[in-house]
Amino acid sequence: MNLHRMLRARAAEGRPITVGVIGAGKLGSMFLAMAARTPGIQVAGIADLSIPRARQALARVGWPEAQHAAASFDAALASGGTHLVEDAMALLAEPRIEVIVECTGLPAPGIRHALAAIGHGKHVVMVNVEADVLAGPLLAARARAAGVVYSMAYGDQPALVCELVDTIRTMGFPVVAAGKGTKYLPHFHASTPETVWGFYGLTPEAARQGGMNPQMFNSFLDGTKSGIEMAAIANATGLAPPPDGLHFPPCGTQDLPLVLRPREAGGILEARGQVEVVSSLERDGRQVVGDLRWGVYAVFEGETDYIRRCFSEYGVHSDPSGRYAALWRPYHLIGLELAVSVASAALRREPTGAAEAWRGDVVATAKRDLASGEVLDGEGGAMVWGRCVPAARSLALGALPIGLAHGFALKQAVRQGETLGWADVAFDPASEAVRVRREMEAGGAA
Repeated sequence: MNLHRMLRARAAEGRPITVGVIGAGKLGSMFLAMAARTPGIQVAGIADLSIPRARQALARVGWPEAQHAAASFDAALASGGTHLVEDAMALLAEPRIEVIVECTGLPAPGIRHALAAIGHGKHVVMVNVEADVLAGPLLAARARAAGVVYSMAYGDQPALVCELVDTIRTMGFPVVAAGKGTKYLPHFHASTPETVWGFYGLTPEAARQGGMNPQMFNSFLDGTKSGIEMAAIANATGLAPPPDGLHFPPCGTQDLPLVLRPREAGGILEARGQVEVVSSLERDGRQVVGDLRWGVYAVFEGETDYIRRCFSEYGVHSDPSGRYAALWRPYHLIGLELAVSVASAALRREPTGAAEAWRGDVVATAKRDLASGEVLDGEGGAMVWGRCVPAARSLALGALPIGLAHGFALKQAVRQGETLGWADVAFDPASEAVRVRREMEAGGAA
């Protein structure tokens, strides 16, 4: 509870935390909007494949042009400004940058950037959950061995769930379930970039004018992004994914401790201690009353009569038995909150959530019958969606992770609803992302 004081001290000493940002897209832009207003933080460098696009993003969030006009890192660090580069490796190699914020959203570049940052002795805030789920347990272990921090991004839902879980466990309560809300119906799994805008109530033209990426938005809708986020939470907290994938039960805040409790107590959980996503839509399409579409939650257990009596006395929201209670946060601010991770890594040397072991995975699942020779189009595409399962099950199946289900040609047909495996695709074993992932798999699941 003293990060702001520590930041002010760094500012007063004239040595702000120096940050390098890779990717000036939506989430990166949200962080940049707040970084300029946060004492003790200097964004010394931004790497983006398009410098004009990065400058447009900075103008959009209110940065004056002079702030990002530095012609070199020397000039930026001397003036308190920001140097823009296309080459992320140049940013990663700059020795005076302390923290790297990886915002590309692409698994293979994310892994490459994280490994390079760790190799250069820099802390990493991994906004890129796709890369984190593909190889985060290995990356986090490499960071610990190198004496640097590898962290989830505060403001994104996985880190906020990890915070809730950690707080509740520190109180002494067992966490029964934790996760987030989203808009979900079963047929969304089949959604494609061509059909996605109808589910959001937008026309393709309106979406185009808003600069919205149909494949990215489709990954939110078809369940893939939810699976990725729950796997990240599982790897960081030890909570388990459901054996056959997320259930996405319709549930409002008033029913969290009723629905997210074990089956023997009347809930949906196969066991205590699971991740789960709740839907803001009833199965018939009606809006759930008190939905948690933008928020996060945790359900925990009062194990004694005395504790349950305290729940009752202080108005804790619980199920009818009084045993299961819930805490939730109704929304998240995404990149606007990211400075918390930057400050925590640099000042406390502590992540705001990080993978401890490989417990959850997201496997590519066929949206339709796929034919031999077709080339996979990846997360949010028209061919596969990502199902969150225990890592041990993924290993047993030889499953293809969703983060690598792009650009690989199918060697054989796969039926709708089936999990794709490594054996189904022609992949490049020399690819860095493939090598890192296979190394993690060789180490086994926790």
